[in-house]
Amino acid sequence: MTDAETTAPEYWEAFYADRTPRWSGGANALLVEHTAGLQPGTALDLGCGQGGDALWLGGGGWTVTGVDVSASALGLAEEHAWAADLGGKITWERHDLAETFPEGAFDLVSACYLQSPVAIPREEILRRSAVAVAPGGTLLVVSHAGWPAWVTDADPTVVFRSAEGILEDLLLPAGAWVTEVVETVDRPVLDPDGAPATRPDNVVRVRRASV
Repeated sequence: MTDAETTAPEYWEAFYADRTPRWSGGANALLVEHTAGLQPGTALDLGCGQGGDALWLGGGGWTVTGVDVSASALGLAEEHAWAADLGGKITWERHDLAETFPEGAFDLVSACYLQSPVAIPREEILRRSAVAVAPGGTLLVVSHAGWPAWVTDADPTVVFRSAEGILEDLLLPAGAWVTEVVETVDRPVLDPDGAPATRPDNVVRVRRASV
């Protein structure tokens, strides 16, 4: 639970402030699956956290801009990048995406698990993400589609958007985009006891038509 008056920037800065590793440190499996065949170019990683996806993209030849609302997360991500000899391949920018957005157009815009227990204007952010995709480029949105299999007392007020709903929310102009993937998959995870389990995730991948 979160305080009703806590803002998203406050929540995520507090979440990362102690600089403890919060995730695996590696790239999200669905990002790897759905971008591995793309020609490297410029990439924008929205909600990059401590940098796992951005580092994987940078290691694969992409020139990456990693964005997060938490300065603490970005500081640790930058340290990881220099330790991996990727400091020159990745630029880190702090943005509250409800207020500001990185400049430029990108060959890949990735929004993996851009979800928050504190309210954010997610639909508006995703629409702005589509605007930031260069002609011929790709927008990848990965999100949780439901609770993990072991959760039996889920908060009934939490609503997960479907993959089809996310595509509708993007309001993509007809004829200007190619829809490549719209699906919900059961992603393998480990439960709190370390046993194999699954969690449903959405994948939406669309490509902007070339000029």
